[in-house]
Amino acid sequence: MSQQLGQFIVIEGLEGAGKSSAVSLVQSIITEHTGQTPVCTREPGGTPLAEKIRDLVKIADENDPLCDEAECLLFYAARTQLITNVIKPALAKGQWVLGDRHNLSSLAYQGGGRGLMPLVKAISDASLHGFKPDLTLYLDIDPSLGLQRASARGALDRIELQHIAFFERARATFLAFAAEDESIIVIDASQSIDKVHQDIRDKLTKRLLAVKRP
Repeated sequence: MSQQLGQFIVIEGLEGAGKSSAVSLVQSIITEHTGQTPVCTREPGGTPLAEKIRDLVKIADENDPLCDEAECLLFYAARTQLITNVIKPALAKGQWVLGDRHNLSSLAYQGGGRGLMPLVKAISDASLHGFKPDLTLYLDIDPSLGLQRASARGALDRIELQHIAFFERARATFLAFAAEDESIIVIDASQSIDKVHQDIRDKLTKRLLAVKRP
């Protein structure tokens, strides 16, 4: 039955890794192979309340700087809203869900980058109860190259303005989790966009072919 076919696929990566174009590509691939357009989400965000939280964590306020622990808590508040009100209901209907970031970002950015891994794991366990994507595509890129690309897009937000060492720690954490979890596929995002997209198509198509149609 089609109600059993819905899966949750997530795109992850550092700034400048090409997540936006990858999301568009994966959306089209899912549609080609399943016959349905996936529900697309982003984190933080994806619900009216979660989008307000996104504004809080993205915009720097010199008069009231966001502390690391508060940042972590806000990300999980937004995530649990999204899971409860959008992702799980869609999956229960047999729909596919495509996410621009999920919990792996918190493990990498707040856990590795901020040095808050015990707190991140505790909140993750308490709020997600083991819920995770069926498949994650991690776009791997050297932070210096990624930030160059991000800067070329325009003004950087509060998180993008972090020191390079922050992103180096985050990248190391992304790769460490990928090495331990076969549901995380690493894509070399330093390649040309055509090669990156071909790698995504090849690896994702292989996974999708294993999902039986109704």
